[in-house]
Amino acid sequence: MQYISGNYVDLWDDQIFEARVILFENRIFRIEKLGNEDPNLPYILPGFVDAHVHIESSLLAPSEFAKLAVVHGTVATISDPHEIANVLGTKGVYYMLENGQTVPFKFFFGAPSCVPATTFETAGAEVTVDDIDQMLADPRIPYLAEMMNFPGVINEDPMVMAKIKVAQKHRKPIDGHAPGLKGEQAEKYFSAGISTDHECFTLEEAEGKLKLGVKILIREGSAARNFEALIPLAKEHSDQMMFCSDDKHPDSLLLGHINALVKRAVAFGINPFAAIRMATIQPIQHYSLPVGMLREGDWADVILVDNLIEFNVIDTYIHGQKVAENGKSLIQGPPPQTINHFKTHAITEKEIQIPVQGSKVRVIGALNGQIVTERKWVDANKVGQEDILKIVVYNRYHADPPAVAYIHGFGLQQGAIASSVAHDSHNIVAVGCDDKSIVDAINLVVKEKGGLSAVSKDKKLILPLPIAGLMSAGDGYEVAQEYIKIDQFVRESLGSVLDSPFMTLSFMALLVIPSLKLSDKGLFDGDRFEFTSVGFDE
Repeated sequence: MQYISGNYVDLWDDQIFEARVILFENRIFRIEKLGNEDPNLPYILPGFVDAHVHIESSLLAPSEFAKLAVVHGTVATISDPHEIANVLGTKGVYYMLENGQTVPFKFFFGAPSCVPATTFETAGAEVTVDDIDQMLADPRIPYLAEMMNFPGVINEDPMVMAKIKVAQKHRKPIDGHAPGLKGEQAEKYFSAGISTDHECFTLEEAEGKLKLGVKILIREGSAARNFEALIPLAKEHSDQMMFCSDDKHPDSLLLGHINALVKRAVAFGINPFAAIRMATIQPIQHYSLPVGMLREGDWADVILVDNLIEFNVIDTYIHGQKVAENGKSLIQGPPPQTINHFKTHAITEKEIQIPVQGSKVRVIGALNGQIVTERKWVDANKVGQEDILKIVVYNRYHADPPAVAYIHGFGLQQGAIASSVAHDSHNIVAVGCDDKSIVDAINLVVKEKGGLSAVSKDKKLILPLPIAGLMSAGDGYEVAQEYIKIDQFVRESLGSVLDSPFMTLSFMALLVIPSLKLSDKGLFDGDRFEFTSVGFDE
């Protein structure tokens, strides 16, 4: 037997008292009350749960993600593996499952519902209804991952509805994805049996979905940040809300995870018991997860924090095993195996020329801290001025011509950046000030069969991502430092004005998020869900 002493935070009766929590055979054997709360002692909580995250966006294999996350008190994640599924199909999903099982951490991967995300781009694989049926029959896969094809749900597309029915057959929850959806359309979408949404941008949108009984996830990641907009709702609706990161780059993961959101919620004025439940009990109950909730008989998934204001994590236990202590990860797993799908060739400057027909050009407006974009248009003669840069999406699965358009908001003063992390199909996306730099950045990625690259007139950097072109095979802490180096180079040497330029870049080909995006097949109008031209006349 082992025991943990401190202030026991009882999330069931909203009380705190000094206690000894006795652990035996990976479970909480007994909770012994010793006296009243003692503010000089640490506080004992259930471990934190990220209610929706794409592990691939950390650029780390699951085993390496776990090393960094446990330091912040995270013991489990609800993980949508559709990034790797778009590259490798079900083979990629099972890679994530198997790699995650090499370390003491509770990964819960869903069955991807939308692979490919749309028919307007080239993905590396397809996940069929039969594939989903087989995955959901696996007890390790507890839910149907975010149903991004909300037009298909609203219009009752047969393929989309078949996937939903499969999840209902297995009695597993269905995650939602409905950015900006309101009124009758929202009612139609969620009446199909979809129970969550992490894509709310405004208070009004989230309020409407709460009234429909939807569980709202407050998202604060490296690109999309909706905490400030949505946290006021937790004062009255905390029992219907959870926290998630969605997409988190390794430098951000070094600094904090769900613990940071609990801290901010309490600072905002949310009742500490309610804030902690949003980060622990509520996702566990919603997805019926085998994760401890700090009761006798539960799995010993327990953390100690210094106080209920800062929430600095002292110790983390998963299944009774101490996995983090005083800011140091104790997880040691084997090096990740690599798996990939990358078949394209080097590109030339000639291939990214774009003859514009018309006096005006449509321009993607990138927004700092958001994955939605604005729809802009400027005089064609202003291209290359006032931060109107060229954006290229290059198919990495076939030798096809690249798609080229224009973008505003990156603020690059020289050079270019490129990435094989390009949601959702993960072709190569690049933005740059001149054609040579764009080609050099793309070809660095091609050479490594995946990675993040940045080039200036006299320097070239690459962070290789050999696992599906999405994740590094290296140590998580070392990868985080490499990422910090290339990210700083983009902001300080190339001049980007974005807080997280590579994360924002990764969403510029995400067609299911409005308003204007670029796929490998052309410029796409996300509001009308159809292709559009780059140039036009008024």
